[in-house]
Amino acid sequence: MTITERTLDLACAIQQIAAPTFAEQARAAFVRDQFVAAGLLDVTVDDLGNVFGRRPGAGRARPVLVTAHTDTVFPAETPLTLLRRPELIAGPGIGDNSVGVAGLLGLLWSLGDAQTEGDLWLAANVCEEGLGDLRGIRAVIDRLGETVAATLVLEGMALGRVYHGGIGVRRYRISAEAEGGHSWLNYGRPSAIHRLARVAAALTQLEVPPNPRTTYNIGVIRGGTSVNTIARSAELELDLRSEAPTALAALARHVEAVVTAHQEPVAPLRIEVIGDRPPGFIAAEHGLVQVAVRALNRRGLAATLDSGSTDANLPLSRGLPCVCIGLTTGANAHRPDEYIDTAPLAQGLPVLVDTVLQTFAWARI
Repeated sequence: MTITERTLDLACAIQQIAAPTFAEQARAAFVRDQFVAAGLLDVTVDDLGNVFGRRPGAGRARPVLVTAHTDTVFPAETPLTLLRRPELIAGPGIGDNSVGVAGLLGLLWSLGDAQTEGDLWLAANVCEEGLGDLRGIRAVIDRLGETVAATLVLEGMALGRVYHGGIGVRRYRISAEAEGGHSWLNYGRPSAIHRLARVAAALTQLEVPPNPRTTYNIGVIRGGTSVNTIARSAELELDLRSEAPTALAALARHVEAVVTAHQEPVAPLRIEVIGDRPPGFIAAEHGLVQVAVRALNRRGLAATLDSGSTDANLPLSRGLPCVCIGLTTGANAHRPDEYIDTAPLAQGLPVLVDTVLQTFAWARI
């Protein structure tokens, strides 16, 4: 069996372990066992569920950290049915980020007995998705960030892209409260859902600049008791993103102004920040970025430099060298029919190995 096939098999095994954000313990235990079986040293699981392991090197370069997030966007009750064909594998979370986590082991298998210039730290971290707010990678970087020369973040379906910038993200929960009652007997009383619907309608009218790219999305609305009940409570969750911190701050002020404009004593609104991903970047000319670009080029792949919202945001926001790279291609991320292409992984793993080895050369003491 080839290393590519072993990595795909492992990705499928990982995908079969439910790992919604904040409930990744079972997957973390599985990854810990994989780290131990691979012979890593200092294998530990921290209080959050981040899994660490160290492959000792020659001591001629500073350590390098490679990470991949274990959580998925899918609730625990989601059927984890896999469709496996020679050319693709489909199933919830297979690309984001089961194959990324499997790539940590694929990297070890590919290195074999070869000694790296410095220690290689691997981390399978929690809470990248949704309301996790990067708390997993935050703990990883708190522990290792200042000691390593660079951090490489793995995302399963981003082969060919080199993310060297992290876009800023602000997330809000906006909620409404009301007295409630019977839809017929108490008609005319304020409804929390009606109030929230007016706020949501006003939010959808906000204009955002195309450059720097800035977006917003109402991703969740919940509330109410039944179709014939005046809702006592309702809430929505709003995602704001921008390439520029100033544009993100301006959009956040507009959102808060909309909420203020819709305040009424009889059905008060509440707004709270539930996520705040800091932005950061390193220049396209940075040595680490060019290491990743050259590794792709050597495998005949064009490199696309990009910015995104990944675990790389955290180290980049602290001024630490970091890029996010991919292992294969695929589509339909965050959908039950998410899939990865199998063939490109045979290129993606060597690209990862090359990137790691050349990062050590770049970090040589």
